[in-house]
Amino acid sequence: MPVNTRRSEDGETRIIAIEGRFDFSTHQAFRDAYEKDSEDVLYWVVDMSDTSYLDSSALGMLLLLRDFAGGDKASIRIENCNSDVRRILAISNFEQLFSIR
Repeated sequence: MPVNTRRSEDGETRIIAIEGRFDFSTHQAFRDAYEKDSEDVLYWVVDMSDTSYLDSSALGMLLLLRDFAGGDKASIRIENCNSDVRRILAISNFEQLFSIR
């Protein structure tokens, strides 16, 4: 499965790992990853260490996660991006909306 989730040991952080292409084909899996079993989640991490590609639908999905997690008050980190993914996020000005590491 291209989208894997886990919780931190304290249960406050949901980690969503994307493998391969992050595009419209992962829409439902990504949505399920943040909607299901998310009670008591305070922090969100999108791990892109194995993400090879990101398109505009993926950017939209990240915005949906942000809305779900509380909008401007959401605590979401996008981590481990390769240079191509990081460039797309930078061009889209996502560093203003998310913490990107």
